[in-house]
Amino acid sequence: MLWTILLMVSGLLALIMLYSSRTRKKNEPPLVKGFIPWLGHALEFGKDAAKFLTRMKQKHGDIFTVRVCGHYITVLLDPNSYDAVLDDTASLDFSRYAQVLKQRIFNLRLPNHNPDTERAWMEQHFQGPSLARLSSSMHLHLQTLLREEERSCSPAEWRQDGLFSLCYSLLFRAGYLTLFGTEKSNNVTELAAVYKEFRKFDGLLTKLARSTLKQEEKRTASLSQERLWELLSPAWLSRGKGSESIDHGSDSSSWQQSYLRHLQREGVDTEMQRRAMLLQLWATQGNAGPAAFWLLGFLLTNPEAMRAVKEELGGLALQEDGSLQHHLLDTLEHHSTPVFDSVLSETLRLTAAALINREVIQNTTLRLASGQEYHLRQGDRVCLFPFLSPQMDPQIHHDPQTFQYDRFLNADGTEKKKFYKDGERLKYYTMPWGADKNMCVGRHFAVSGIKQFAFMVLSRLDLKLCDPTATVPPVNPSRYGFGMLQPDGDLEVHYRLKTLH
Repeated sequence: MLWTILLMVSGLLALIMLYSSRTRKKNEPPLVKGFIPWLGHALEFGKDAAKFLTRMKQKHGDIFTVRVCGHYITVLLDPNSYDAVLDDTASLDFSRYAQVLKQRIFNLRLPNHNPDTERAWMEQHFQGPSLARLSSSMHLHLQTLLREEERSCSPAEWRQDGLFSLCYSLLFRAGYLTLFGTEKSNNVTELAAVYKEFRKFDGLLTKLARSTLKQEEKRTASLSQERLWELLSPAWLSRGKGSESIDHGSDSSSWQQSYLRHLQREGVDTEMQRRAMLLQLWATQGNAGPAAFWLLGFLLTNPEAMRAVKEELGGLALQEDGSLQHHLLDTLEHHSTPVFDSVLSETLRLTAAALINREVIQNTTLRLASGQEYHLRQGDRVCLFPFLSPQMDPQIHHDPQTFQYDRFLNADGTEKKKFYKDGERLKYYTMPWGADKNMCVGRHFAVSGIKQFAFMVLSRLDLKLCDPTATVPPVNPSRYGFGMLQPDGDLEVHYRLKTLH
């Protein structure tokens, strides 16, 4: 027994020495291992990735390799060189690490998963006529939810709520009904149950991804997953119908039913179908609410920006029938809103903070825009962090920490698309949705929903800060790397229905 323990300890020490003995070779990026064997910089990375990577960039430049939990991650922060990573599909693979995260977060295994097939399916449903139907459905559900607010309070009655809570709740419920609902699924109790469990799950998502849950948190996460799998199971979604009876109609249930058919064609078993539904719920509903919160929060705390948006809104002549905007969707689709678009772009620049990861599947050489070449080792990962560069780069965006509603407007009021660094025009000056072939397929649907929601709220509600001197809360630093940032706290607001004449 003693010898067995000694052998195990010796083996562990040997592994630690192996991982700790890596040295930088010729033409490799600067190597930052940290002082803790194997763990490296995992604690700093997980606690506040933006702060840590900013410090590394200041010390080592636009490319460096850091050790995190035994893995070596080469971080690239030169936007002019991003295409060298994004276009290399022979040596750099994006699906392997994605599969790891699916397993950790959603307990989801899709052994026959084909990213190209799934993307083609997504494009079919988030573009063209299908996108128009989804946007129309989203519009109707947002109207219904706001009408419920109208029935429950008088125009003179002021209500108080946290802005984050208000935005997340309304947009989640509308989005859920649009993509996952059926004609009978707008039951208030069921809808509230899905939202409640989703918020619990989402609150633990970053710890699930990093495998850092405490024992009680593991139990909470597991219970929320089980409940959501139950609520989102194919049998529940089709309301007892067999898969053969799922039609191809344009009703609100067609999206999730079509996704179920896609999973079945891929040979995914029933249990993994349930879990895949939770993945799609998070992917489609986890970012719109936070984005709307930041947008309205920035407007409420920047009176000049609010005036400019309301002036643009007033010019659209939305109130045509004396009730909630009947022609809002058609109006927004056919009228230019450059001020609002700039506000949204600026909001996303400040708060969209996804990490783009690639697995190095064979030794390769990365050639930067400067001409400098770096060797990448098989088994390492490459990471791009557009939030730091280009989005928060002071050489690209003046005073990048400050919200400037007209940052993406030219002097003549048109969209500004030309940004420079070191005298060179940039292809990527903000990347909230990714880039080129890797851009988020659902971005048009997300923008449409956020835009509809914001214009409905601003035209239908009197909305003001409880504390006129309040500022937007700081971000929750643990959310860096997982799409839209979320606030560490909330912004308390008063709101009431406007009186229509």
